[in-house]
Amino acid sequence: MIPRAAEKTLLKLAGGYPVVAITGPRQSGKTTIARATFKRKPYVSLEDPDQCEFAERDPRGFLVRFPDGLLLDEAQRCPSLFSYIQTIVDLDNRPGLFILTGSQQFGMLSNITQTLAGRVGLVQLLPFSFKELSKTGKVFRNLDNLLYKGLYPALYDRKVQPSDWYANYVMTYIERDVRQMMNIRELSTFQRFLRMCAARTGQLINLSGLANDCGITHNTARAWLSVLEASYIVFLLYPHYRNFGKRLVKTPKVYFYDTGLASWLINIQGPEHLSFHPMKGSLFESFVVSEMVKSRFNRGLTSNLFFWRDNTGNEIDVLIEQGETLIPVEIKSGQTVTPDYFSGIRKWMKFAGAPPIKPFLIYGGPNTYIREGIHICSWQHILV
Repeated sequence: MIPRAAEKTLLKLAGGYPVVAITGPRQSGKTTIARATFKRKPYVSLEDPDQCEFAERDPRGFLVRFPDGLLLDEAQRCPSLFSYIQTIVDLDNRPGLFILTGSQQFGMLSNITQTLAGRVGLVQLLPFSFKELSKTGKVFRNLDNLLYKGLYPALYDRKVQPSDWYANYVMTYIERDVRQMMNIRELSTFQRFLRMCAARTGQLINLSGLANDCGITHNTARAWLSVLEASYIVFLLYPHYRNFGKRLVKTPKVYFYDTGLASWLINIQGPEHLSFHPMKGSLFESFVVSEMVKSRFNRGLTSNLFFWRDNTGNEIDVLIEQGETLIPVEIKSGQTVTPDYFSGIRKWMKFAGAPPIKPFLIYGGPNTYIREGIHICSWQHILV
């Protein structure tokens, strides 16, 4: 098993909460990390029809078999268990009693907020980070290869082509989650919607335009986008609220958590094709932003990332909010740093009125250094 950065967070939470929940996309390694971290816990998967039926029909009888708690995989499949788990941990408040995993954000989090609020520590586990893979020597040092392959664990554990794996992933996981969360009859239309979202990664989300391109209503597009968020396929980056005397764009941007999946959806044929594809810059931006999100999630934190854009087109790709401090980050996929790369940061610093701490430029080249007061950071050394 490739060591995961979230393991320390899981152990820390298990020392302070009676319930620890791990959620994230399918095939991100939730079961693997849970079983490796909590080896002594009895393990039950509710993917097993017999176990799921037992839990639904007789939740008390199901749980009484585990007086010292258990590791419950795909816990969202039996929502009624959460109330019984609440009753148990209120009487027996031992830390780390129950470890829950689940793939559907809405299913897990809605049950947690309704019944286990204040009793559960939460970790959102995404596919490998570049930093995690770097420690194993399995990661590509070629940026195009990395963006094309993506960072799902299965692609580094098995001898499988990314195109084959992602095709099956979409069919067996995304579409199954979609059927469970929403009664979508025309899955071919949903897959077209998914591809259209991939073609817009790194862009402001225009639901009306997206709906028109897919032949669906605006409300349907909004609902389907929520399904993709719940499945940890996409996430929305929201604009920062601070005005600085400018009229700001209020529409969020859409990003894919994994560039390999986005590359497959927009029909990129390989690393060579990606190297000159017009979407390379957007995919690189998606990679960098998702790496920052992973760093936060692996520490059990929520995202503190925003972007900034005014109505005249001035923009900062990412603003990292640290208390009252804002750290601007520009993202450029080119391998050569040119003076125009700094223009966005300099304009933002002028609008902000006060120099930020450590403005960053992350680019597609190999070197990391400081230039004109701006930290130039290689994609291989992302600030995480």
